[in-house]
Order: sequence, then structure tokens, then C-alpha cells
Amino acid sequence: MSWQSVTLTVAGHEVETLTAAHMAAGALSVDVSDADAGTAAETALFGEPGAIAAPWARSSLSALFGADADAEAAVAVACEAAGVDPPATIEHRVVDDQDWVRLTQSQFKPIRISSRLWIVPSWETAPDPAAINLVLDPGAAFGTGSHATTRLCLQWLLDRVRGGERVLDYGCGSGILAIAALRLGAGHVVGVDIDPQAVLAARVNAMQNQVGAEFYEPGGEPALRFDIVLANILANPLIALCPLLAAATGPGGSIALSGVLESQAEDVVRTYAAWFDMAAPVVDEGWALLVGRRTV
Repeated sequence: MSWQSVTLTVAGHEVETLTAAHMAAGALSVDVSDADAGTAAETALFGEPGAIAAPWARSSLSALFGADADAEAAVAVACEAAGVDPPATIEHRVVDDQDWVRLTQSQFKPIRISSRLWIVPSWETAPDPAAINLVLDPGAAFGTGSHATTRLCLQWLLDRVRGGERVLDYGCGSGILAIAALRLGAGHVVGVDIDPQAVLAARVNAMQNQVGAEFYEPGGEPALRFDIVLANILANPLIALCPLLAAATGPGGSIALSGVLESQAEDVVRTYAAWFDMAAPVVDEGWALLVGRRTV
């Protein structure tokens, strides 16, 4: 079985109306992306908390139709219904049927964090059975080990965990950092995330890795002070969470902050310096890891 994909470039303010019109004209689905992606004119649509989202100035709208549909006629009907002139150029291609599960899985291979630590999808064989192999599949929560922010935290944990530490992973996502901390020898690990789906995913991942990490939504976690606090989120939330994370870090404890662009590091360091002795940032692919020791 195959499908037809029809793609047209439209003005940002036309997207909502055209999407509804294409669905009404028989489209099976509609996908919208930045028409200028990959160029100097590319625009981030979804920013950090506090940022205002605006439509892309030029959007690429792709509508999927069945193999027997008159896709170009449907586009003409949709444009007329939306009160929009059809674009001069329309890309029309055939989308062949594929084993989409196998295709998706092929994009995720084992990730080497160090000679001691690998992230391995459940359908792959561990390249080094003697290493610590975290079993983790891509899913609803952030954190597969492929992003620089996660790698930075994992590499830091490899050096920091000595055995028996109490660890807090705030903004735990998939639970990858919490699970890694336990596999490396931490004694008691708690993860917190505002997304209930992330909490559920983290619990499933912990069971898959046969570790006893605890995961909660904010406010449900135990009132403890931790030897290690991890927060791989974004710069603005990290600044807002500083008093909470500082209070959760025990005297002499360590904090590791990630999800921070190198250009944002100075602002985050300045905020945390009131409670922590902050080290110089460690940078990977433009992302910074900020580490500090609780001093007050």
C-alpha cells in the first residue's frame, strides 16, 4: 500500500485555516514545519517558559492522501475553502509503505557514554556485556542518552558516584540519570517530573533495568537532603528552581545542572553562586554542564 504526500509553502497566518480545510477535503493527516528550517531564517517556535510562541513566517504544510485520491484537486478545494490562492509550486510525491517499527528502531543504536557505560535499546545486543548497560527505548519522555545534555550528566555521574549516595534527579524525564546513578552504586535515588507520563515512563524504565528508583510528581517526593542533585531541564526553569534545588542539596553536596546553552551559562551560574561554589562550565555541542558544591 502507498500514499500521496502533497507539500506547499504557505504564510504562517494561513496554517490553521488551511490545515482544517485540507482535512475537510479528504487529507488523512497534515504536518506543518518551518519552511526555512536549516537556513539562516530558521525560527524556533517553541521556546522556554516565558517565551511567546508565534507562527513561522513561512510554513511548509504537507497533507497525506490515499493512493487513489486526486490530491492536487483536493489541495485546490482546500485553498478555495480557506480563501487562499493556491501556491505556484506544489511538491507531489508517492510515499511507499514500509515497516515503520523496524525503520524507527534502525535509527536508535547503542550509545557509548564511556568504556564503563552504554545506553542500549531493548532490541539491540549490548556491544560490551561486561559494561554497565542501561536498557532504554525512545518513548514519551526526554532522555535516551543521545543528546549532549544527557551525555554530560552521565559522564559526570561516572566520576562522582562512589557508592551509597542519596541522589535527586529533578526533571527526570525517562529516568535515565536516576537509573544510571543506581547502576553506578548510589544508595537511594529519587526522580521528580511535572509530566505524569514521564513519571510513568521512568517507573517502567526502572523496572526494565531492575533498579529501585522512586519517581514522583512535584510535592510527592520525600523531604530529604541529597548528596547529589541533578537537573537537566532548561535555563529559565533552573533559575526559578534554584532555591528549591539548593534546599534539597545537603551540606557539601554536589549539584549538576544541564539543559543550558553555553550562552546562558553565566546567568545560571550567577544565580546558583549564592548557595554553591560553582566550577567552570563543561561544554559539549554548545550545551553547558554546570557543577557546584553546596557551601552555605
